[in-house]
Amino acid sequence: TKTKMAANTAENFPTLQNDLILRAARGEKTERVPVWVMRQAGRYLPEFKEMRAENEFFKVCQTPELACEVTLQPIRRFQLDAAIIFSDILVVPQALGMTVEMIPGKGPSFPDPLKAPEDLSKLNKDVDVNKTLGYVFDAITLTRHKLEGKVPLIGFSGAPWTLMCYMIEGGGSESMSKPKQWLYKYEESSHQLLNILTKVIIDYLVGQVIAGAQLLQVFESHAGHLCPRTFNTFALPYLSIIAKQVEEKVRAQGKEPVPMIIFAKGAHYAIEDLAQSGYEVVGLDWTVNPKTARHQTQGKVTLQGNMDPGALYASKEEIRTIVREMLEQFGTQQHIANLGHGIYPTVDPDHVEAFVDAVHSISEEINLDSKKKN
Repeated sequence: TKTKMAANTAENFPTLQNDLILRAARGEKTERVPVWVMRQAGRYLPEFKEMRAENEFFKVCQTPELACEVTLQPIRRFQLDAAIIFSDILVVPQALGMTVEMIPGKGPSFPDPLKAPEDLSKLNKDVDVNKTLGYVFDAITLTRHKLEGKVPLIGFSGAPWTLMCYMIEGGGSESMSKPKQWLYKYEESSHQLLNILTKVIIDYLVGQVIAGAQLLQVFESHAGHLCPRTFNTFALPYLSIIAKQVEEKVRAQGKEPVPMIIFAKGAHYAIEDLAQSGYEVVGLDWTVNPKTARHQTQGKVTLQGNMDPGALYASKEEIRTIVREMLEQFGTQQHIANLGHGIYPTVDPDHVEAFVDAVHSISEEINLDSKKKN
């Protein structure tokens, strides 16, 4: 049918009604602070749990209708200023030919991780993202239509070092000693792997923009395992290449580039460098003092974050107090409110609502007060 065809093409998208987060990302004036939540489509929502009871995790990722449905769930419930496509950072290692399983209660697991440099030959290096990750692009396009212009849609990818960690460690880990061993023992092979990942990530992010993503976030979730020296050698150069190349390649396809967010968890030591790495927005985890980060970034970028995810266990009154303190530290311009990491599965959805509403109402109030003073 004609309407079904329209829903599958990356054009004639509904008009965007709320561009608050895009304006904040570009450093333009905002009347209130935009807010979204990492893992906002997730296990804390009963409707998400219901969907997952019947569908395996990667099946949800790989089925555009299901991925679209869970992406929309938090948007129906809360006054969020963005949707983020439901997917996983580990779809990139899957595209490279690695097997990833999601073990209930344990998380991701690679039955056959990379053990030595010669294992790099096993990777499928000529990845056609349209073939291997086309399901993500389809989910993005479908969701852009189904959102009906309510809020922008964020696309994302894991960063090279973070994906390298999983591919070598074989899952989560306290120390990440196996991938770290590669950095010191197999420096050349480490760069080789990071280059393979970077190339796929660039194509993947460009494909997401072509499919309809209006903002992109790069997750460097394991930055905290590095020191400044290894971060500057094995993470930062690749992050910069990604920002630069995604912009150039999107333009080359005749599309307008979208703002990009870098979220490097645990990289408090690299905030100044990240502010100059080509991303419009730098995400902060909850251990960073927003005032310090403002001082370090000198207004060059918008900052995102960074309430402690644990604060959602506080009473609704206390959540308002914590949000007020956070907004006073960040200031209400060049700020996108978020948690400092993903939401915990045991959080009460009503407390998410309290967080979202507090960000909006308190930031509006601060803006009105400053207008009166001026």
